[in-house]
Amino acid sequence: MNVVANPARMHGVSETEWRIRCDLAALYRLVAHHRWTDFIYTHLSARLPGPEHHFLINKYGVNFHQMRASDLVKIDTEGNVVEQGDLSSRKVNAAGFTIHSAVHMARPDLMCVVHTHTSAGIAVSAMKDGLLPLSQHAQKFYGRIAYHDYEGIALDLNERARLVGDLGTHKAMILRNHGLLVGGSSIAEAFHMIYMLERACAAQVVALSMGQPVVLPPHAVSQHTSDQFHSFESDAAHYEMVWDAALQLIEGGASDHRS
Repeated sequence: MNVVANPARMHGVSETEWRIRCDLAALYRLVAHHRWTDFIYTHLSARLPGPEHHFLINKYGVNFHQMRASDLVKIDTEGNVVEQGDLSSRKVNAAGFTIHSAVHMARPDLMCVVHTHTSAGIAVSAMKDGLLPLSQHAQKFYGRIAYHDYEGIALDLNERARLVGDLGTHKAMILRNHGLLVGGSSIAEAFHMIYMLERACAAQVVALSMGQPVVLPPHAVSQHTSDQFHSFESDAAHYEMVWDAALQLIEGGASDHRS
C-alpha cells in the first residue's frame, strides 16, 4: 500500500511505526466496511517492533470508518501512553487494554490482534457446541480454535492469565457470550483470520435458522481441510494478496486513513 508522509504532529515516530499505523488504521476501516463494528466498542491492536513491547490500539471514541494512523495510541503493557505531545485526549478502552495486553504479553508470534462483537459471533459464542464445521470457512478453524468462558466486562487484569491460558497456541478464540478474538503474525494475516471466522459464524447462524438438519463433513475431511488451510500460514504472500485486494474496498473515501 502507499504510505503518505508522517505528519508533523506525529514527530518521533519511525518509518516502521508509521507504516504499521497506516496498515492498522486501514484494518479498522475494513472492519467498518464489513459491518463488524459495535459503534466505538471492540478493538484492534498491533505490536510494534522492539524490546519495549509497545503496541498500538484505537483512541477511544473514534468511529472505525474514520480511523486514521494518527488516531492510534501507543501504549505499554501497563496501559501507559508512551507518545510525545499532549496526551490528555489519548484515551483507550480499559477492557481493550486488558484483552490485547494479555495476548501481546504472552504471544510474541501474534503481531496483530482483532476482537469483534458481531451478531453472528456473539450468537455462536452462546451456543453450547460453539463453531460447527458446517462450512468451508469453518473448516479453517477445525481443531484450531479455543474457548474462553465469560467473566464479565474485561476490566480485571487477573483475567489476562486465564484468557491466554485458554488461547494456548491457537490463533483464534471464541469468547463465550461475548464475541470473537483472532491474531496473526501480520496485519494481513489477522484480517484473513477475522474475515474467515466472521463468515463461518454468519453461515452457521443462517444454516441453523432454516429449521432443517445440517450436514457435517466427516472428521477426516474436516481435518484434511483444516490442514490445507494451515499450510497457507507459512505463505505470507497469500495473505498479502488478500490484503492488497481488500485495501481497494476503502480507497477513495472522504478522508485518508494514512494521515
